Amino acid sequence: MSEGAVHVASGKVRELYALDDDRLLLVASDRISTFDVILPTEIPDKGRVLTGLSAFWFARTRELVPNHLLALRDDGRSLECRRLEMLPVEVVVRGYLSGSGWKDYREGGSVCGHELPAGLVESDRLPEPIVTPATKAASGHDENIDARTAAELVGAERWAEVETVALALYAFAARHAEARGIILADTKFELGLDQAGTLVLGDEALTPDSSRFWPADEYAPGGPQPSYDKQYVRDYCESLGWDKTDPGPEVPADVVAGTRARYVEAFELLTGLAFDAYLADPQTVLR
Repeated sequence: MSEGAVHVASGKVRELYALDDDRLLLVASDRISTFDVILPTEIPDKGRVLTGLSAFWFARTRELVPNHLLALRDDGRSLECRRLEMLPVEVVVRGYLSGSGWKDYREGGSVCGHELPAGLVESDRLPEPIVTPATKAASGHDENIDARTAAELVGAERWAEVETVALALYAFAARHAEARGIILADTKFELGLDQAGTLVLGDEALTPDSSRFWPADEYAPGGPQPSYDKQYVRDYCESLGWDKTDPGPEVPADVVAGTRARYVEAFELLTGLAFDAYLADPQTVLR
């Protein structure tokens, strides 16, 4: 930790430190949350996977939208970042019908105001990707909202810019993932404004915590899919009959090992790097 760094906040996964008036340090722990509850069991190296993948994507999407990354530290889990004024909405782009999107579709045939064709099944590919915003909950569960509500929160012109940027990021990442045998089913972005009022990508980007990654060679619409993300832990927690409130359940060793393996495999497939090589030299993801 840098001398003089001041701890300012704890998130579900990250610890946030102020380095000075203009810079923050985001340190990704190995904590894991499901259904917005932090579980008591950590997943070894998870924070390094999230940090490395975020840095990898930040380095490759700068032409689409500026991002907050200033430097990747050699611990492999810490990012020095610009301070931003974060927008009060999370931006989810869905290319496939899964998770809360599938739940909303079953209940009313639409997702966050997007009317979808009748007869879709779970995990179906959508006719085109859709942007589905959600409110940011300080505690408890985030809530899906529609574009009109998002525009009321951030302004219509800004929301139109957010939608354009989010769809461009999704398209870029989905093409990259597809070439490596992975389906990017959906992903969440968080964006903010710098001092000049420019839209900037912040937080993390296109990681197993913020995305659904499915192996393309096993894709079979009509139900849940095998995944490289935290769905493996979600499925375990749901099998317990847990009510999805704090405290969360302990995770057994086999599920911990299986989760770590999935996160590492996603990292290696998407970056084309051996995870051990990243641990030895984190800067490799920026090259």
